Amino acid sequence: MMSQVQRSHWTSRIGFVLASAGGAVGLGNIWRFPYMTGENGGSIFILIYLGCVILLGLPVMIAEVLIGKTTQLNPVGAFRQLAGSKSPWQVPGYMGILTAFTILSFYSVVAGWCIAFLYKAVTGVFSSGISFEEINNIFKKLTSSPIEQGIFHSIFMFFTVLIVYAGVKKGLQRWSEILMPLLILIIIILIGYGLTLSGAKDGMRFLLEPQPNKLTHKSIMDAVGQCFFSLSLGMGAMLTYGSYMDRKDKVVSPCLWVVFMDSAIALLAGIAVFTIVFTYTTDLSQGPGLVFVVLPNIFSKMPLGTLFAILFFTLLFFAAITSAISLLEVITAYFIDQYDMPRSHATIIFGTICLIIGVGCIFSGEFFDFLDKLSTHYLLPIGGFMISLFAGWKLDQNIVKSEFQGSWYGIFYYPWLICVRVICPTLILLVFLRAHGVI
Repeated sequence: MMSQVQRSHWTSRIGFVLASAGGAVGLGNIWRFPYMTGENGGSIFILIYLGCVILLGLPVMIAEVLIGKTTQLNPVGAFRQLAGSKSPWQVPGYMGILTAFTILSFYSVVAGWCIAFLYKAVTGVFSSGISFEEINNIFKKLTSSPIEQGIFHSIFMFFTVLIVYAGVKKGLQRWSEILMPLLILIIIILIGYGLTLSGAKDGMRFLLEPQPNKLTHKSIMDAVGQCFFSLSLGMGAMLTYGSYMDRKDKVVSPCLWVVFMDSAIALLAGIAVFTIVFTYTTDLSQGPGLVFVVLPNIFSKMPLGTLFAILFFTLLFFAAITSAISLLEVITAYFIDQYDMPRSHATIIFGTICLIIGVGCIFSGEFFDFLDKLSTHYLLPIGGFMISLFAGWKLDQNIVKSEFQGSWYGIFYYPWLICVRVICPTLILLVFLRAHGVI
Protein backbone atom coordinates (compact mmCIF):
# COMPACT_ATOMS: atom_id res chain seq x y z
CA MET A 1 0.00 0.00 0.00
CA MET A 2 1.43 3.35 -1.04
CA SER A 3 0.72 6.51 0.95
CA GLN A 4 -1.37 9.16 -0.76
CA VAL A 5 -0.38 11.90 1.69
CA GLN A 6 1.12 14.94 -0.03
CA ARG A 7 4.89 14.83 0.32
CA SER A 8 6.70 17.46 2.34
CA HIS A 9 9.48 19.42 0.67
CA TRP A 10 12.46 21.48 1.74
CA THR A 11 11.53 25.14 1.81
CA SER A 12 14.86 26.20 0.31
CA ARG A 13 17.93 24.82 -1.40
CA ILE A 14 20.07 25.73 1.60
CA GLY A 15 17.74 23.59 3.74
CA PHE A 16 18.52 20.55 1.59
CA VAL A 17 22.25 21.32 1.51
CA LEU A 18 22.58 21.75 5.29
CA ALA A 19 20.44 18.68 6.06
CA SER A 20 22.36 16.53 3.57
CA ALA A 21 25.74 17.83 4.73
CA GLY A 22 24.63 17.10 8.29
CA GLY A 23 23.73 13.57 7.27
CA ALA A 24 27.15 13.13 5.67
CA VAL A 25 29.24 14.78 8.41
CA GLY A 26 29.64 12.34 11.27
CA LEU A 27 32.04 11.18 13.95
CA GLY A 28 34.37 9.70 11.32
CA ASN A 29 35.00 13.17 9.89
CA ILE A 30 36.41 14.23 13.24
CA TRP A 31 38.18 11.18 14.62
CA ARG A 32 39.18 9.16 11.53
CA PHE A 33 39.77 11.32 8.45
CA PRO A 34 42.36 13.73 9.99
CA TYR A 35 44.47 10.89 11.41
CA MET A 36 44.19 8.94 8.15
CA THR A 37 45.39 12.02 6.27
CA GLY A 38 48.47 12.52 8.42
CA GLU A 39 49.43 8.85 8.34
CA ASN A 40 49.02 8.47 4.57
CA GLY A 41 51.01 11.30 3.06
CA GLY A 42 49.38 14.55 4.20
CA SER A 43 48.43 16.84 1.34
CA ILE A 44 49.13 14.09 -1.21
CA PHE A 45 46.48 11.93 0.47
CA ILE A 46 44.09 14.90 0.49
CA LEU A 47 44.54 15.30 -3.28
CA ILE A 48 43.87 11.59 -3.81
CA TYR A 49 40.83 11.80 -1.53
CA LEU A 50 39.47 14.78 -3.46
CA GLY A 51 40.01 12.85 -6.68
CA CYS A 52 37.92 10.02 -5.22
CA VAL A 53 35.23 12.52 -4.24
CA ILE A 54 35.07 13.79 -7.83
CA LEU A 55 35.19 10.36 -9.51
CA LEU A 56 33.15 8.36 -6.98
CA GLY A 57 31.45 10.37 -4.26
CA LEU A 58 29.86 13.13 -6.30
CA PRO A 59 28.60 10.93 -9.19
CA VAL A 60 26.95 8.41 -6.85
CA MET A 61 25.47 11.18 -4.71
CA ILE A 62 23.98 12.86 -7.79
CA ALA A 63 22.53 9.49 -8.80
CA GLU A 64 20.97 8.86 -5.37
CA VAL A 65 19.51 12.34 -5.00
CA LEU A 66 18.20 12.30 -8.57
CA ILE A 67 16.45 8.95 -8.07
CA GLY A 68 14.79 10.31 -4.93
CA LYS A 69 13.77 13.62 -6.52
CA THR A 70 12.39 11.94 -9.64
CA THR A 71 10.19 9.46 -7.78
CA GLN A 72 9.38 11.46 -4.62
CA LEU A 73 9.57 8.16 -2.75
CA ASN A 74 11.63 6.21 -0.22
CA PRO A 75 14.45 3.91 -1.44
CA VAL A 76 12.27 0.83 -1.95
CA GLY A 77 9.42 2.73 -3.58
CA ALA A 78 11.83 4.66 -5.78
CA PHE A 79 13.49 1.60 -7.32
CA ARG A 80 10.13 -0.16 -7.60
CA GLN A 81 8.67 2.76 -9.55
CA LEU A 82 11.64 3.11 -11.89
CA ALA A 83 12.41 -0.58 -12.46
CA GLY A 84 9.09 -2.36 -11.92
CA SER A 85 7.47 -4.14 -8.99
CA LYS A 86 9.09 -7.50 -9.80
CA SER A 87 12.51 -6.20 -10.76
CA PRO A 88 15.61 -7.34 -8.84
CA TRP A 89 16.67 -3.67 -8.90
CA GLN A 90 14.52 -3.22 -5.78
CA VAL A 91 17.34 -4.91 -3.84
CA PRO A 92 19.44 -1.73 -3.28
CA GLY A 93 16.30 -0.04 -1.93
CA TYR A 94 15.74 -2.73 0.68
CA MET A 95 19.46 -2.76 1.45
CA GLY A 96 19.31 0.98 2.12
CA ILE A 97 16.57 0.48 4.73
CA LEU A 98 18.47 -2.39 6.37
CA THR A 99 21.73 -0.43 6.34
CA ALA A 100 20.16 2.61 8.00
CA PHE A 101 18.62 0.35 10.65
CA THR A 102 21.91 -1.44 11.29
CA ILE A 103 24.12 1.65 11.47
CA LEU A 104 21.77 3.68 13.67
CA SER A 105 21.51 0.82 16.17
CA PHE A 106 25.23 0.79 17.01
CA TYR A 107 26.09 4.39 16.03
CA SER A 108 23.68 5.67 18.67
CA VAL A 109 25.61 3.81 21.36
CA VAL A 110 28.84 5.61 20.43
CA ALA A 111 26.91 8.89 20.20
CA GLY A 112 25.74 8.21 23.75
CA TRP A 113 29.39 8.22 24.81
CA CYS A 114 29.65 11.75 23.38
CA ILE A 115 26.74 12.90 25.54
CA ALA A 116 28.27 11.17 28.57
CA PHE A 117 31.57 12.99 28.10
CA LEU A 118 29.78 16.27 27.39
CA TYR A 119 28.02 15.85 30.74
CA LYS A 120 31.34 15.09 32.44
CA ALA A 121 32.90 18.16 30.81
CA VAL A 122 30.04 20.41 31.97
CA THR A 123 30.34 19.09 35.54
CA GLY A 124 34.08 19.81 35.58
CA VAL A 125 35.39 16.24 35.57
CA PHE A 126 38.18 17.19 33.16
CA SER A 127 39.46 20.05 35.28
CA SER A 128 43.16 20.46 36.02
CA GLY A 129 44.71 17.81 38.21
CA ILE A 130 43.08 14.72 36.70
CA SER A 131 45.62 12.21 35.41
CA PHE A 132 45.77 10.30 32.11
CA GLU A 133 45.12 7.04 33.99
CA GLU A 134 42.03 8.49 35.66
CA ILE A 135 40.60 9.64 32.31
CA ASN A 136 41.36 6.26 30.77
CA ASN A 137 39.57 4.58 33.67
CA ILE A 138 36.57 6.91 33.23
CA PHE A 139 36.23 5.77 29.62
CA LYS A 140 36.73 2.09 30.53
CA LYS A 141 34.14 2.39 33.29
CA LEU A 142 31.65 3.96 30.87
CA THR A 143 32.09 1.28 28.20
CA SER A 144 31.84 -1.53 30.77
CA SER A 145 28.71 -0.16 32.47
CA PRO A 146 25.47 -1.24 30.73
CA ILE A 147 23.40 1.06 32.92
CA GLU A 148 25.44 4.21 32.27
CA GLN A 149 25.72 3.46 28.55
CA GLY A 150 22.01 2.64 28.39
CA ILE A 151 21.06 5.98 29.94
CA PHE A 152 23.08 8.10 27.52
CA HIS A 153 22.19 5.89 24.55
CA SER A 154 18.51 6.43 25.42
CA ILE A 155 18.99 10.19 25.75
CA PHE A 156 20.57 10.32 22.30
CA MET A 157 17.79 8.27 20.71
CA PHE A 158 15.21 10.47 22.43
CA PHE A 159 16.63 13.58 20.74
CA THR A 160 16.87 11.73 17.41
CA VAL A 161 13.24 10.60 17.56
CA LEU A 162 12.11 14.06 18.69
CA ILE A 163 13.62 15.77 15.63
CA VAL A 164 12.40 13.19 13.08
CA TYR A 165 8.96 13.16 14.75
CA ALA A 166 8.62 16.88 13.95
CA GLY A 167 8.79 16.20 10.21
CA VAL A 168 10.80 17.47 7.27
CA LYS A 169 10.34 21.23 7.67
CA LYS A 170 9.98 21.61 11.43
CA GLY A 171 12.35 18.79 12.31
CA LEU A 172 15.02 17.83 9.79
CA GLN A 173 15.39 21.20 8.07
CA ARG A 174 14.94 23.47 11.08
CA TRP A 175 17.42 21.61 13.26
CA SER A 176 19.94 21.16 10.45
CA GLU A 177 19.83 24.91 9.84
CA ILE A 178 20.56 25.44 13.54
CA LEU A 179 23.08 22.68 14.26
CA MET A 180 25.27 22.83 11.14
CA PRO A 181 26.19 26.54 11.46
CA LEU A 182 26.87 25.97 15.17
CA LEU A 183 29.04 22.95 14.33
CA ILE A 184 31.08 25.04 11.89
CA LEU A 185 31.32 27.89 14.41
CA ILE A 186 32.69 25.55 17.09
CA ILE A 187 35.31 24.20 14.67
CA ILE A 188 36.36 27.77 13.79
CA ILE A 189 36.68 28.67 17.49
CA LEU A 190 38.79 25.57 18.15
CA ILE A 191 40.99 26.33 15.11
CA GLY A 192 41.40 29.94 16.23
CA TYR A 193 42.62 28.76 19.61
CA GLY A 194 44.70 25.89 18.24
CA LEU A 195 46.63 28.16 15.88
CA THR A 196 47.83 30.24 18.85
CA LEU A 197 49.44 27.21 20.52
CA SER A 198 53.06 26.10 20.30
CA GLY A 199 52.17 22.83 18.56
CA ALA A 200 50.19 24.45 15.77
CA LYS A 201 53.05 24.24 13.28
CA ASP A 202 53.67 20.54 13.99
CA GLY A 203 49.96 19.77 13.78
CA MET A 204 49.61 21.55 10.44
CA ARG A 205 52.73 19.79 9.15
CA PHE A 206 51.31 16.39 10.17
CA LEU A 207 48.13 17.09 8.21
CA LEU A 208 49.32 19.06 5.21
CA GLU A 209 53.01 18.44 4.51
CA PRO A 210 53.46 16.24 1.40
CA GLN A 211 55.01 12.95 2.48
CA PRO A 212 55.18 10.66 -0.57
CA ASN A 213 57.08 8.00 1.39
CA LYS A 214 53.94 7.34 3.45
CA LEU A 215 51.77 6.77 0.39
CA THR A 216 51.04 3.11 -0.36
CA HIS A 217 48.54 1.00 -2.28
CA LYS A 218 46.63 0.74 0.99
CA SER A 219 46.49 4.54 1.23
CA ILE A 220 44.70 4.79 -2.10
CA MET A 221 42.16 2.14 -1.11
CA ASP A 222 41.65 3.94 2.22
CA ALA A 223 40.91 7.17 0.34
CA VAL A 224 38.31 5.41 -1.81
CA GLY A 225 36.66 3.78 1.19
CA GLN A 226 36.69 6.94 3.31
CA CYS A 227 35.15 8.97 0.49
CA PHE A 228 32.32 6.49 0.03
CA PHE A 229 31.50 6.08 3.72
CA SER A 230 32.00 9.74 4.64
CA LEU A 231 29.37 10.94 2.16
CA SER A 232 26.72 8.52 3.52
CA LEU A 233 26.31 6.80 0.17
CA GLY A 234 24.50 3.50 -0.23
CA MET A 235 22.42 3.78 2.95
CA GLY A 236 19.35 5.49 1.48
CA ALA A 237 19.85 8.80 3.28
CA MET A 238 20.72 10.91 0.23
CA LEU A 239 17.98 9.26 -1.82
CA THR A 240 15.42 9.95 0.91
CA TYR A 241 16.54 13.56 1.33
CA GLY A 242 16.42 13.93 -2.46
CA SER A 243 12.80 12.81 -2.42
CA TYR A 244 11.94 15.94 -0.41
CA MET A 245 13.25 18.20 -3.20
CA ASP A 246 10.73 19.81 -5.51
CA ARG A 247 10.74 18.15 -8.92
CA LYS A 248 11.62 21.45 -10.61
CA ASP A 249 14.82 21.82 -8.55
CA LYS A 250 18.18 20.80 -9.99
CA VAL A 251 20.36 18.34 -8.07
CA VAL A 252 23.91 18.82 -9.39
CA SER A 253 24.74 22.17 -7.77
CA PRO A 254 23.34 21.27 -4.31
CA CYS A 255 25.27 17.98 -4.38
CA LEU A 256 28.46 19.91 -5.17
CA TRP A 257 27.88 22.01 -2.06
CA VAL A 258 27.23 18.93 0.08
CA VAL A 259 30.48 17.19 -0.90
CA PHE A 260 32.38 20.46 -0.50
CA MET A 261 31.02 21.00 3.02
CA ASP A 262 31.67 17.40 4.07
CA SER A 263 35.28 17.45 2.85
CA ALA A 264 35.97 20.94 4.22
CA ILE A 265 34.58 20.12 7.66
CA ALA A 266 36.68 16.94 7.84
CA LEU A 267 39.85 18.88 7.01
CA LEU A 268 39.03 21.80 9.32
CA ALA A 269 38.24 19.38 12.15
CA GLY A 270 41.68 17.88 11.62
CA ILE A 271 43.31 21.29 11.93
CA ALA A 272 41.30 22.01 15.08
CA VAL A 273 42.19 18.69 16.71
CA PHE A 274 45.85 18.29 15.80
CA THR A 275 46.99 21.87 16.43
CA ILE A 276 45.82 21.23 20.00
CA VAL A 277 47.06 17.63 20.25
CA PHE A 278 50.61 18.36 19.03
CA THR A 279 51.00 21.06 21.65
CA TYR A 280 50.73 18.53 24.45
CA THR A 281 51.66 15.12 23.07
CA THR A 282 53.06 13.25 20.08
CA ASP A 283 51.35 10.01 21.13
CA LEU A 284 48.74 9.96 18.39
CA SER A 285 45.74 7.71 18.01
CA GLN A 286 42.46 7.72 16.16
CA GLY A 287 38.86 6.87 16.88
CA PRO A 288 37.53 6.58 20.45
CA GLY A 289 41.03 6.59 21.94
CA LEU A 290 41.68 10.04 20.48
CA VAL A 291 38.45 11.75 21.49
CA PHE A 292 37.65 10.00 24.78
CA VAL A 293 41.13 9.60 26.29
CA VAL A 294 43.86 11.68 24.62
CA LEU A 295 41.88 14.90 24.13
CA PRO A 296 40.24 14.97 27.60
CA ASN A 297 43.72 14.54 29.08
CA ILE A 298 44.90 17.51 27.02
CA PHE A 299 41.88 19.62 28.01
CA SER A 300 42.72 18.99 31.68
CA LYS A 301 46.13 20.65 31.11
CA MET A 302 44.92 23.62 29.05
CA PRO A 303 43.96 27.09 30.21
CA LEU A 304 40.16 27.25 29.93
CA GLY A 305 40.31 23.49 29.35
CA THR A 306 36.80 22.86 30.67
CA LEU A 307 35.34 25.38 28.22
CA PHE A 308 37.12 23.79 25.27
CA ALA A 309 36.13 20.31 26.42
CA ILE A 310 32.49 21.43 26.45
CA LEU A 311 32.85 22.91 22.96
CA PHE A 312 34.54 19.79 21.59
CA PHE A 313 32.01 17.28 22.92
CA THR A 314 29.18 19.55 21.80
CA LEU A 315 30.77 19.40 18.35
CA LEU A 316 30.78 15.59 18.50
CA PHE A 317 27.15 15.53 19.60
CA PHE A 318 26.06 17.82 16.76
CA ALA A 319 27.96 15.70 14.22
CA ALA A 320 26.37 12.53 15.57
CA ILE A 321 22.78 13.80 15.81
CA THR A 322 22.66 15.23 12.28
CA SER A 323 23.80 11.85 10.94
CA ALA A 324 21.40 9.91 13.15
CA ILE A 325 18.30 11.83 12.06
CA SER A 326 19.12 11.13 8.41
CA LEU A 327 19.30 7.39 9.18
CA LEU A 328 16.04 7.29 11.14
CA GLU A 329 14.34 9.32 8.40
CA VAL A 330 15.22 6.60 5.84
CA ILE A 331 13.35 4.03 7.92
CA THR A 332 10.47 6.37 8.78
CA ALA A 333 9.93 7.45 5.17
CA TYR A 334 9.70 3.82 4.04
CA PHE A 335 6.87 2.98 6.43
CA ILE A 336 5.07 6.25 5.74
CA ASP A 337 5.19 5.71 1.97
CA GLN A 338 4.70 1.96 1.74
CA TYR A 339 2.23 1.34 4.57
CA ASP A 340 0.58 4.74 5.05
CA MET A 341 1.80 4.76 8.66
CA PRO A 342 1.54 8.11 10.47
CA ARG A 343 4.94 9.77 10.95
CA SER A 344 4.43 9.88 14.70
CA HIS A 345 3.88 6.11 14.88
CA ALA A 346 6.70 5.20 12.48
CA THR A 347 9.22 7.42 14.25
CA ILE A 348 8.45 6.20 17.76
CA ILE A 349 8.13 2.51 16.84
CA PHE A 350 11.30 2.21 14.80
CA GLY A 351 13.28 4.61 16.94
CA THR A 352 12.41 2.35 19.87
CA ILE A 353 13.45 -0.77 17.93
CA CYS A 354 16.82 0.84 17.14
CA LEU A 355 17.13 1.73 20.83
CA ILE A 356 16.51 -1.90 21.82
CA ILE A 357 18.99 -3.26 19.26
CA GLY A 358 21.49 -0.70 20.56
CA VAL A 359 21.03 -2.09 24.07
CA GLY A 360 22.03 -5.45 22.61
CA CYS A 361 25.24 -3.80 21.38
CA ILE A 362 25.86 -2.45 24.88
CA PHE A 363 25.66 -5.93 26.40
CA SER A 364 27.64 -7.64 23.65
CA GLY A 365 30.76 -6.24 22.04
CA GLU A 366 30.66 -9.10 19.55
CA PHE A 367 27.16 -8.06 18.43
CA PHE A 368 28.36 -4.45 18.13
CA ASP A 369 31.27 -5.55 15.93
CA PHE A 370 28.98 -7.78 13.87
CA LEU A 371 26.63 -4.90 13.01
CA ASP A 372 29.60 -2.64 12.27
CA LYS A 373 31.19 -5.14 9.88
CA LEU A 374 27.86 -6.10 8.30
CA SER A 375 27.18 -2.49 7.34
CA THR A 376 30.66 -1.28 6.37
CA HIS A 377 31.97 -4.46 4.72
CA TYR A 378 28.82 -5.69 2.98
CA LEU A 379 25.68 -3.54 2.94
CA LEU A 380 27.22 -0.17 2.07
CA PRO A 381 29.56 -1.25 -0.75
CA ILE A 382 27.06 -3.67 -2.32
CA GLY A 383 24.28 -1.06 -2.13
CA GLY A 384 26.50 1.63 -3.62
CA PHE A 385 27.69 -0.75 -6.34
CA MET A 386 24.11 -1.51 -7.40
CA ILE A 387 23.00 2.14 -7.25
CA SER A 388 25.88 3.12 -9.51
CA LEU A 389 25.06 0.40 -12.04
CA PHE A 390 21.36 1.26 -11.93
CA ALA A 391 22.00 4.96 -12.54
CA GLY A 392 24.38 4.25 -15.39
CA TRP A 393 22.68 1.39 -17.20
CA LYS A 394 19.01 1.20 -16.16
CA LEU A 395 17.85 4.75 -15.36
CA ASP A 396 16.28 6.67 -18.26
CA GLN A 397 19.14 8.91 -19.39
CA ASN A 398 16.70 11.58 -20.60
CA ILE A 399 15.93 12.21 -16.93
CA VAL A 400 19.62 12.62 -16.18
CA LYS A 401 20.36 14.80 -19.20
CA SER A 402 17.65 17.25 -18.14
CA GLU A 403 19.52 17.74 -14.85
CA PHE A 404 22.72 18.76 -16.60
CA GLN A 405 21.21 20.87 -19.39
CA GLY A 406 20.85 24.63 -19.22
CA SER A 407 23.73 25.31 -16.84
CA TRP A 408 27.51 25.61 -16.73
CA TYR A 409 27.86 21.98 -15.66
CA GLY A 410 26.04 20.68 -18.76
CA ILE A 411 29.35 19.56 -20.28
CA PHE A 412 29.82 17.12 -17.40
CA TYR A 413 26.94 14.78 -18.29
CA TYR A 414 29.12 12.35 -20.25
CA PRO A 415 31.95 12.35 -17.68
CA TRP A 416 29.27 11.61 -15.04
CA LEU A 417 27.92 8.76 -17.16
CA ILE A 418 31.40 7.23 -17.55
CA CYS A 419 31.90 7.48 -13.79
CA VAL A 420 28.68 5.72 -12.77
CA ARG A 421 28.92 3.10 -15.52
CA VAL A 422 32.59 2.17 -15.19
CA ILE A 423 34.74 4.06 -12.68
CA CYS A 424 32.45 3.97 -9.61
CA PRO A 425 31.58 0.25 -9.80
CA THR A 426 35.25 -0.57 -10.35
CA LEU A 427 36.45 1.49 -7.36
CA ILE A 428 33.73 0.12 -5.08
CA LEU A 429 34.54 -3.44 -6.15
CA LEU A 430 38.24 -2.87 -5.41
CA VAL A 431 37.45 -1.58 -1.90
CA PHE A 432 35.11 -4.54 -1.31
CA LEU A 433 37.75 -7.06 -2.41
CA ARG A 434 40.44 -5.37 -0.32
CA ALA A 435 38.21 -5.39 2.77
CA HIS A 436 37.87 -9.16 2.37
CA GLY A 437 41.57 -9.80 1.80
CA VAL A 438 41.25 -10.75 -1.85
CA ILE A 439 43.63 -8.01 -3.00
